Amino acid sequence: MSGDNPSDGASFSVGAPTTEAMHALGAAVASVLHGGDVVVLSGPLGAGKTTFAQGVGTGLAVDGPVVSPTFTIARELRGRFGDGAPATLVHVDAYRLPGSDDRPQVAATRLMDELESLGLDEELEDPGPGTVVLIEWGSAMAAELADNRLEIGIERPAAPSRGDVLTSDGARIVTFRGVGWGRRMDSLCRCVEDARPA
Repeated sequence: MSGDNPSDGASFSVGAPTTEAMHALGAAVASVLHGGDVVVLSGPLGAGKTTFAQGVGTGLAVDGPVVSPTFTIARELRGRFGDGAPATLVHVDAYRLPGSDDRPQVAATRLMDELESLGLDEELEDPGPGTVVLIEWGSAMAAELADNRLEIGIERPAAPSRGDVLTSDGARIVTFRGVGWGRRMDSLCRCVEDARPA
């Protein structure tokens, strides 16, 4: 694990060499989440964002599979927090929103319009006490979406492949940055460390 003091809200990074490790990191993050949290996942195609999201879903004991919502923009899943309280996971994929990289305000407005058409816009604008919003491909518009958020960036510097097909395993660096998370980053750091394989 590397990085600055996580209690300052600074970032820290860990390695995740396998799909199982990515899944375990997602479950570790879920263990510190509570209602109202917004989590933003970023990384290139094939980096493991959806695998990480599946780990979050496992950690929240959601009632259905966590799959990439690329063609529907968002999916809402019911589950439970670690203390048994009801949880709602709103899993958003902003990949196909034009302008998501170079015009964050435009993309954020488009995302809100799409979510409004699904009846989920209020969940992102003001997540309820039992709602966690997890956004893939939202890093460029993160500041437009939520003042307080957990940003998770996944880098895949050495992605093994078989021909032209990217495999599920390979070195990844996962960086956690809490904006407005303060001392919660200490808890996250401990849970992530505990989730890493020995």
